[in-house]
Amino acid sequence: MVQEKVWTDENEIICWHFDHCKVRSVKGLNLLNALYHSDEISIPVAFEVVHKPIQFSDINIHKLKRASEITKNELIKAMIATCIANALKFRYVLTDSWFAAKDNFEFILKKGKHFISTLKENRLVALTEADKNEGRFLRISQLELTDQQTVRDGLKGFPQVVLFVRRIFTNKDGSIGLLNLVCSDLESTGEQASTIYQKRWKVEEFHKSLKSNAGLAKSPTRMVISQGNHIFMSIFAVFKLECLKLKHKVNHFALRTKPFIKANQMAYRELQLLRTA
Repeated sequence: MVQEKVWTDENEIICWHFDHCKVRSVKGLNLLNALYHSDEISIPVAFEVVHKPIQFSDINIHKLKRASEITKNELIKAMIATCIANALKFRYVLTDSWFAAKDNFEFILKKGKHFISTLKENRLVALTEADKNEGRFLRISQLELTDQQTVRDGLKGFPQVVLFVRRIFTNKDGSIGLLNLVCSDLESTGEQASTIYQKRWKVEEFHKSLKSNAGLAKSPTRMVISQGNHIFMSIFAVFKLECLKLKHKVNHFALRTKPFIKANQMAYRELQLLRTA
């Protein structure tokens, strides 16, 4: 099915996810991964384990901490460059506020792609070019916008005009939640930008399957190389589940349940034979 698809770069996206995952035998690991999504297909295309070899003491809390030699923003730019070098066709890069940095935005635009990202409420925006030139900025949370309403403003520290979109939704507990989106595609509407960004949830589903169905956090290994192999094979297992999902039209959890039920049925029949023998 995938080989017969005529690819275009109109709707394909890459989603990014950063997670601190507890793994057996180690205190935890920081995993950065990228998911390519088109139509109903979600394929992992890159991942990095953030290594922290530098030890330092935090004088505020008097605890020993570790730091990485390479920042997460540098890693994501390298991964985007690799995806482009591998001729992966996509139009949008979707991230959360972890990666809503000026350098990342400029890098994505320089590569000929668009970005859609969430912003923290304390990010500063200017309503007009004059306000931006004179340094009059507002917190993005102060913008009075309705659901999916858009405004073209300037983001502090970022030279290009961008599109801001406000999402208003109701949480399960009945409270009202706000989501501030920034989009570099000025031709998009608020509805289009919101719909595209909703696809970033696919990377959350991918990571949930990675933990629940592929046993990412259940590695018995202690060596760095063995742990890296376990992470790679867990990601590859979820990729195989995605292939089976396309073939059988059922989700990853249902696919995992099928052989489990079959094994129980076979074990029960064997037990019945032993009882009648």
